[in-house]
Amino acid sequence: MAQLILIRHGQSLWNALNKFTGWVDVPLSERGRAEATIASCRLSGYRVNVCFTSKLIRAIETATICLTERDDICGGKIPIIKHKESDQDWHGWNNYDGNPAEELPIFTNAALDERFYGELQGLNKADTAEKYGREKVNEWRRSYSVRPPGGESLEDTQKRVVAYFNSRILPHLLQGDNVLIAAHGNSLRSIIMRLDRLSPDEVTALELSTGVPIVYELDTSGEVIDKKILND
Repeated sequence: MAQLILIRHGQSLWNALNKFTGWVDVPLSERGRAEATIASCRLSGYRVNVCFTSKLIRAIETATICLTERDDICGGKIPIIKHKESDQDWHGWNNYDGNPAEELPIFTNAALDERFYGELQGLNKADTAEKYGREKVNEWRRSYSVRPPGGESLEDTQKRVVAYFNSRILPHLLQGDNVLIAAHGNSLRSIIMRLDRLSPDEVTALELSTGVPIVYELDTSGEVIDKKILND
């Protein structure tokens, strides 16, 4: 049996301004850092063996706060971000092989990035609804297969996220590792859609709060046997 912990990043500075963020690399707000700290407290008693995040700083910040505010979550190990040679501006970060007895690896990958909102990125959501109409903007935001101008649909996002989950994350769970994924509303919806076997209509109605951990218990075949939302 293994545990999979999903957490949407804490509030970002653009979340606070009600802007479409997508792939724009915006850090956490003060509230967002506090949400990540509270999440760490809610995860007291849980143990993590490996962590995956998107390439975006708000997810990385959330993961590192969760893993460093309390020693018990890492079992006393030091979280280490594992860079690849293919990473942009690489300068030898991957020359260190690591020490599994003392360190907890954090793997970052763009497959877990937020949905790409294209031309909407940086725009205020309320102003955009006023310009294009609330119904059209709601369709761009909440439909499963409709893409916003120049951007991705949730269906597009789900395909890339689930492919990475199946190939890279699921093997850890099947071998009994407890996994933390810190990512984004739409990338996490994509994983939850797979785990909970949601329909397109069901997944578009799913709301995920910032900084609230969701814990899945999985059996040795990767099937869900329990689910908890740690929101109190």
